Amino acid sequence: MYKRMIMLCLGILLLIPNITVANDLIWSEDLDQAKVEAAKNNKYIFVSFSGSDWCHWCIKLDEEVLSTKEFQCYAEDKLVMVLVDFPKRKKQPQELKIKNEELARKYRVRGFPSVALLSPEGKLVSMTGYRRGGAEAYIEHLELLINQ
Repeated sequence: MYKRMIMLCLGILLLIPNITVANDLIWSEDLDQAKVEAAKNNKYIFVSFSGSDWCHWCIKLDEEVLSTKEFQCYAEDKLVMVLVDFPKRKKQPQELKIKNEELARKYRVRGFPSVALLSPEGKLVSMTGYRRGGAEAYIEHLELLINQ
């Protein structure tokens, strides 16, 4: 019975468009949807511009920060996660590619990884990217940006 319920839940998650579950975090690919959720729950929006399957520093950010339990607990409580991905090997729908390129232009992304930190109202707080020091240092950095 539990196995059946788990399979049903997984099936439902797969049917929800523009949602990705990675490293135990739920990532949206829809910034407008994320803005609604952030406003409703008073959370900041973490928009990760990534080359997930080719960018060395993007992979390091994921390994050293985003995939850690410490960051995942922090994000679950404080952030709505949005992935704006520019993979080279993974296929993406053309509509998503165009949408991602528009977002990269809007936020003036010049390199990867870039992170746009937005307020719960959807306003740009700061741009950042990979930083050495692991999850604890990255969380401190985000808190500093939020509290400026």
